[in-house]
Amino acid sequence: MKIRLFYNKAVLASLTALLALTVLAGCSSAPPEPPIANVIPHTDTIHGDIRVDDYYWLRERENPEVIAYLEAENAYTEEVMGHTKDFQEKLFQEIKGRIKETDLSVPVRDDSFYYYSRQEEGLQYGIYCRKKGSLEADEEILLDVNKLAEGHDFFSVYTYSVSPDHSLMAYGVDTSGNEHYTVYIKDLTSGQLLKDIITDTDGGVTWAADNETFFYSTMDSTYRPDKVYRHKLATDQANDALIYHEADPVFGVYFGKSLSEEYLFLIMWANASSEYRYLKADNPTGQFKMIQPRQPMVEYQVTHHGDRFYILTNEDAENFRLMSAPVSNPKRSSWKEIIPERDSVLIEDVTAFKDYMAVVERENGLRQLRIRNFNNNEKYYVDFPEPIYYFRLTGNAEYTTDSIRFSYYSLVTPKSVFDYCMGTKERVLKKQTEVLGGYNPDEYKSERIFATAPDGIKVPISLVYKKSLKKDGPQPLYLRGYGSYGSSSDTYFASSRLSLIDRGFIFAIAHVRGGSEMGRWWYEQGRLKNKMNTFTDFIACAEHLVVENYTSPDSLVINGGSAGGLLMGAVVNLRPDLFRICVADVPFVDVVNTMLDPTIPLTTNEYTEWGNPEEEDYYRYMMTYSPYDNVEAKDYPNMLITAGLNDPRVQYWEPAKWTAKLRQMKTDQNRLLLKTNMGAGHGGASGRYDYLKEIAFEFAFILDIMGITK
Repeated sequence: MKIRLFYNKAVLASLTALLALTVLAGCSSAPPEPPIANVIPHTDTIHGDIRVDDYYWLRERENPEVIAYLEAENAYTEEVMGHTKDFQEKLFQEIKGRIKETDLSVPVRDDSFYYYSRQEEGLQYGIYCRKKGSLEADEEILLDVNKLAEGHDFFSVYTYSVSPDHSLMAYGVDTSGNEHYTVYIKDLTSGQLLKDIITDTDGGVTWAADNETFFYSTMDSTYRPDKVYRHKLATDQANDALIYHEADPVFGVYFGKSLSEEYLFLIMWANASSEYRYLKADNPTGQFKMIQPRQPMVEYQVTHHGDRFYILTNEDAENFRLMSAPVSNPKRSSWKEIIPERDSVLIEDVTAFKDYMAVVERENGLRQLRIRNFNNNEKYYVDFPEPIYYFRLTGNAEYTTDSIRFSYYSLVTPKSVFDYCMGTKERVLKKQTEVLGGYNPDEYKSERIFATAPDGIKVPISLVYKKSLKKDGPQPLYLRGYGSYGSSSDTYFASSRLSLIDRGFIFAIAHVRGGSEMGRWWYEQGRLKNKMNTFTDFIACAEHLVVENYTSPDSLVINGGSAGGLLMGAVVNLRPDLFRICVADVPFVDVVNTMLDPTIPLTTNEYTEWGNPEEEDYYRYMMTYSPYDNVEAKDYPNMLITAGLNDPRVQYWEPAKWTAKLRQMKTDQNRLLLKTNMGAGHGGASGRYDYLKEIAFEFAFILDIMGITK
């Protein structure tokens, strides 16, 4: 079904006068007046409904009046927050003061090299280095991002990829935040860049075994990786061979390589379906072979070991099961079950080393690490010391090793990198991130409690606070949520939070449906026509925290970003009385309009997450929760909304339109601020100090409203 759009441009009026609506900072005679966006009706018809969108014109990125409006909003935000400038600086210095500014990562061994990155005090970006032979060898600087970033307001380097013989480095650069990367190749012997420059990629590069061929993906107009090319060094990109074009707009195409480095993988991936093809890495011009054709609602991923592929799949297994198949014939008919599905355990990932297999599982909201010895079939779980924690495998570059590396966190334990010997079960702490300023984890307490959702489901809430906190009444509480794409909100540590916790806040995470904390069914119960559960779960968590006297509506701050911003928009529409402050970072709030437009990045491949509103039943359901479409004339909490002009994931106009409509409709005098980064994308500022300043701004907004000014 095609939708006809009607747009009356004749009524566009200049917004430059809006800048005059703000008053000088510090003027106490009258508060600044907020910018008011022009109301320019835009209508469309779908499923018999006439829908009017007064702020559709804000999509016109090239319209100078749109830029003027965003700049007017930024000016208003600066005026309103002007009296907190000194406090923002204090918070920034406080947050920065906990960080060891000159530091380095734990080196990762790959063949005879040790790769690592380091930071230097005063510099915004990392420096990528390596040493050959031993950690005592001379340092070789591979990439100093600070030098590359000179002259750029935004600069991002995609994870680099070194050729198998360690002589070349490929890295992708984004200078706008729109996530379109240009790939450069550096000769690590001479230090010079090769003439090969690959434009308009998703940033990733995978090398074949010959050290002169690599594969990369390019994106279509909707930022969907749709093509994979093969490039040979010293040839022009225009002559690169197209390996695969994914025509289905729901799927993206990606490229990977087995840890064994024996196989290349061509991966077609949608939110609820996948397909793998494979090729020997030493035969890059060969033909890829299919493992299993895609099926609706069936996902699988592949790892290689010896003469077999190990296949993690949810076919006939909601929580996934592990299968094995011979490399010589990996078709579905040859699959053999290795680990069956279990109702209470979600299998999240599998990594195969030469002698061991590591399986990441999740049970009762917590990750577990299961080790299997290929030689004697011994199986066991790795113990973790705290009742609430999170770990992730990281820095495992070698196939032939008995050591596995993981990063361990909790709400009170800073990031701790361990090497774990899978044979002896010995773990060695390689590094724990230092928190400067005298942080003592023994002074803090974490706990997990459960709220009851309207349908009776128990929803976990993780909390951390100072043990000295007097629980003699409601406390300021910062509640974060996400709940989409099956992405679990895990309990990692962030030293910046101490600026709230040390001022008497409780920090909490609502593990709402839409994530995978409690298994795959937790995700299934929070997407498509079950999406409302995500919002009612969050409200149930907030209500429980109030009933149990952790906090009160007058002391409750909520936060979410991106799809978590959708959560924020939905819950402030449903229960605005329950929250005092809402911080929505790059929020996905214009759900129906975005999902009706297949030209917008990420729309088509997210039909399996939200539904396709061209289908009437999905349209009707999405209209019940879409934040922008459900703004009403009523009181709303104090709100800080952020956006990125170059954001490809949530277009800047979504938070801008939402803000404009809230200004028009809301009946309260609470603060409503829109802060648009005019030179960045979805992740905000690229420099580490600029990023900390954004956190300090958010905290100043919260603390100022709470009356905490020291």
